[in-house]
Amino acid sequence: MLDRILTALITMTFSIGVFGAEPGPTKIEIEKLDDSYRLLRDGEPFFIKGAGLEYGDIRLLAAHGGNAIRNWSTENAQEVLDTAFANGVMVALGLPVAPERLGFDYNDEQEVSLQKELVRGEILKYRNHPALLAWIIGNELNFDYTNSKVYEAVNDIAVMIHELDPNHPATTTVAGLGMDVVEDLKILAPDLDILSFQVYGELFNVPDFLKKADLNRPVWITEWGAIGYWEMPETEWKAPIEMTSTEKADVYMEGYSKNIKPHLDVIIGSFAFLWGQKQERTPTWFGMFTEAGEETQVVDNMHYIWNGEWPENRSPEIRSFTLDARTAHDGVILSPGRKVSARVRLRDRDKDELHIAWELKPESRALEVGGDREARIGNLPLEIVSEKNGRIEFIVPEMRGDFRLYVYAYDGNNHAAHANIPFRVR
Repeated sequence: MLDRILTALITMTFSIGVFGAEPGPTKIEIEKLDDSYRLLRDGEPFFIKGAGLEYGDIRLLAAHGGNAIRNWSTENAQEVLDTAFANGVMVALGLPVAPERLGFDYNDEQEVSLQKELVRGEILKYRNHPALLAWIIGNELNFDYTNSKVYEAVNDIAVMIHELDPNHPATTTVAGLGMDVVEDLKILAPDLDILSFQVYGELFNVPDFLKKADLNRPVWITEWGAIGYWEMPETEWKAPIEMTSTEKADVYMEGYSKNIKPHLDVIIGSFAFLWGQKQERTPTWFGMFTEAGEETQVVDNMHYIWNGEWPENRSPEIRSFTLDARTAHDGVILSPGRKVSARVRLRDRDKDELHIAWELKPESRALEVGGDREARIGNLPLEIVSEKNGRIEFIVPEMRGDFRLYVYAYDGNNHAAHANIPFRVR
């Protein structure tokens, strides 16, 4: 309730200018210096410390040193922009442009025209908001696309943005580092100010890509973070093996330090994914937070990346996790009704007392792609026989099928570590 009241007050302040003149738009420019670029905010260099955020906590992001977010729609744009403005955060706002894979026909001129007019209305609605950083035209429009006319439509919208809003640049986000879409962007979308790429495991290919692609424009990395489930090893029954929260934190740190930081002359913005939590194959794969909102070690590492120092209290770490004395990479197959053990070894740098929780879930059968919404997976009964010092004994489910055993460690300071192991019962 308090959050709603604060948001309403912020909106009122922005709308009527309680503290004086109504704030005007922030002018965002791209400055070219020989073969390098930099972003300017009202004439001053602006270094993005960004994350992808849809319904996450903007206030907490700012408290950790973040200063920019990107989202994926204008659905709750007014609230997002107002809250961001109140916390000194800028917003790269996602515009509603449909991908071909969801049935949009870019050969249908009337449909394309109607979409452009819808986008026009959104631009006019939000173009003068002081928290606006840039416009993102759609999201991953190249995902399974076959019709390059999508980028003609994107370019038409970019031209319209420049006409309606000279204060903010335009970009569109691309899934992966494919050279085919790069050529489409070069030929069909020359009016985009920034080219934005979304990479997970491919983040480690970015340096070579920048050398080969000859983009002649600045770059944003608008999604990067955990290695995608489509890029990870699988069990023999095709269950992707998820990294622990500690392993993911290491990937974030190494990914940024080796593949983004050395190229800030061209990469003028990056947004780590995801400042929040979502169900995508598992409830823990991409979010920096647990479902209940606890911070994981990835948040610690982003805090360090943004500030050059660690947060005052740090998250627990997973040192190892085994089921029946095996890791997830060993392909754990168990007999129904058998008593087995699982063990997690933990570390907490602050010596906080850790509380451990265990969950059993069925393996996801989701077929969604491209980050489309997936239904939450409920817990199954877990018959624990004994529990002590990070070790449990439990009874394997009587039903045949594929499952995951999850473990969480909580430090009492809103921090958590997590891991899971897929296993098959037969």
